Amino acid sequence: MLMTPWVQRLLLANLVIFLFSRVNAEIYGNFGFIPQLILLRPWTLVTYAFLHAGWTHLLFNMLMLFFFGPRLEERLGSRTFIWFYVTCGIGGALLSFAFSPSAMIVGASGAIFGVVVGFARYWPRENIYIWGILPVQARILALFMVVSSLASGILGAQDGVAHFAHLGGLLAGWVFLRSWERRRHRRVVKPQVRRQKVAPVDERESIRRWESIPRERLHEINREELEVLLGKVKKAGSQALTSDEREFLDRMANSFQA
Repeated sequence: MLMTPWVQRLLLANLVIFLFSRVNAEIYGNFGFIPQLILLRPWTLVTYAFLHAGWTHLLFNMLMLFFFGPRLEERLGSRTFIWFYVTCGIGGALLSFAFSPSAMIVGASGAIFGVVVGFARYWPRENIYIWGILPVQARILALFMVVSSLASGILGAQDGVAHFAHLGGLLAGWVFLRSWERRRHRRVVKPQVRRQKVAPVDERESIRRWESIPRERLHEINREELEVLLGKVKKAGSQALTSDEREFLDRMANSFQA
């Protein structure tokens, strides 16, 4: 499995900070999110997401990031992905502040739940194997996470889990992607349409770049998607691509450009 730059950095950062917290417990008080102190410690809106209550907490979040993060980072681009991740984490803290103002929270779950929603948005029918056995479509998994977090938050489940942080990350992720897609549409789609009409030489160059993408260095699912899109180009020409498909191919090509 291809490990993308920011997913790798986030995995390493979370592990290192967790190990440090094992020998210096004061880090929780200084960098965990305490709603009553939000004005005095605004940095905790971000830093709380790098702290975890225990090995199980850390392992669950990092496994989710490991499996869902790389493909989403490749789809969004590394710069957009890290802003997306941080925004989801902040969204989790803010919703906890609004609905659970007395509880200190730590953990990357808000950001991770946002990543899962992002994955489900672009690959809704992709099967996710629970415990490596039970196949569940990504959209069903995301819906379950929304409903369970909402129900647990409203019912006030006393399980030590920051359900509103989860829900805040889900909501922030959805809003971020909707806004990003609208901005991208205004900035990218129209220039691409003009290029298709007046620059056939550029189109041939684009196809050459797409075909030169090193398949062996791609995430296995992105590799399959690349093959499908190149087959579409071969059969019907590059004009048959949607703007989203074209941008995906351009991003893959740019990521391996010397």
